[in-house]
Amino acid sequence: MSITQQYLLDTYRARQHGDPTPPAPGTHDWQAMRELADHRRFRAALTGRPERGRIRAALSRLLGR
Repeated sequence: MSITQQYLLDTYRARQHGDPTPPAPGTHDWQAMRELADHRRFRAALTGRPERGRIRAALSRLLGR
């Protein structure tokens, strides 16, 4: 069963029971990716490792390090 078919089945069942419809597939993908990145930065900070990424690279270029 594909994601679309499962979504349509869930929507049908929700309407039959009077429940709110579930969010469409992919609606919260970007939010989940941001939360994963935040969690990785948090774990890095707890272990004392420097944060990696585009912001750190841009700051190091600006500061000349």
